[in-house]
Amino acid sequence: MKLFVPSPGHINSLKELLTAKDKIYSIFMAGSPDYIGTGRSNLASPQLEDIAAQTEYAHKNGVRMELVLNSSCMGGRQLTPEGFRINHWYIEKLVDIGIDSIVVADPYLVETIARDFDVDVVVSVLAFVDSPQKAEFFAGLGAKSIVIDSNVNRHFDVLHAIRDSVDCELKLLVNEGCLYRCPFRYAHFNFFSHAFGPEPRPNVLDDYYYFKCLELRIASPELIIKSPWIRPEDIKHYKDITDVYKIGGRTHFVDWILNCVNAYHNESYDGNLMDLLDCPKDLKDLFYIPNKSLDSVLEQQWKNCKKVCKKCGYCKVLTKKVTRTYTKGGTEFESLEPWEETLAVGT
Repeated sequence: MKLFVPSPGHINSLKELLTAKDKIYSIFMAGSPDYIGTGRSNLASPQLEDIAAQTEYAHKNGVRMELVLNSSCMGGRQLTPEGFRINHWYIEKLVDIGIDSIVVADPYLVETIARDFDVDVVVSVLAFVDSPQKAEFFAGLGAKSIVIDSNVNRHFDVLHAIRDSVDCELKLLVNEGCLYRCPFRYAHFNFFSHAFGPEPRPNVLDDYYYFKCLELRIASPELIIKSPWIRPEDIKHYKDITDVYKIGGRTHFVDWILNCVNAYHNESYDGNLMDLLDCPKDLKDLFYIPNKSLDSVLEQQWKNCKKVCKKCGYCKVLTKKVTRTYTKGGTEFESLEPWEETLAVGT
């Protein structure tokens, strides 16, 4: 198994992460938002000298380093002479530093980097590769690796079709907690691309997409169950598709990341599923979903699910069966209650 593991971007974080270097194939982190943004907010914005130091440290420990430049929107700057010059200069510096791979979402950047630089080009999950046709297109542009759209993580017919269509590496994002077929996804990542990308950055009051998504899942936790995450125990069902897995969560603390690394490396986790999902802390502090209670659900239901939720209702029943809610707001009287009971009393 090849695990790609997130880093917040500080050298101290990297050193702490690499205490588990025997379980990590590659670290990935964002670069400076001054050049090309990413699909997440930034806890750190490492400059070239920081990236160089961290890359050298990772290589000394036998771990690869990947830079994420997966802005889903650059406002057309990448197609201007100035944008081309700046981006080319930045990527050249990253290659000189020794970065092993660069993640991008824009097809133009995939083709440009593959053509002009000696570095592995990775197609981001934000390119939404959800079909063999899209995979073939990006492979034709020179992609070395493709992170498949997490929305099809439980569509095994699609995953096998993609595997049969391309020879390049395929990578699965295992723990993203986003809504299945999220209606906010494109707009939200475009917002991130501008809010945490090069200047000028919008002066927004709040993140509508974040709060609306949070509101929906608090009201209907079955949406958490429907999210296309892959449990550590279920990795075995994907081994004929790929042995490369990406743990999302570069905005989290290192101890949380290491907990995920151990769970996925061991292919087992005895605890709250919410501990592993890259989702808001508000949800983690509210819901307890025993991970082991979901044993066999993938093979018995989700592998063959038609995804017509209104007719099926399986996930709604499952949610009521397994989900518990923390009550009493973290006080000394904190307790876990079945979600259905807390719903009935309006808590």
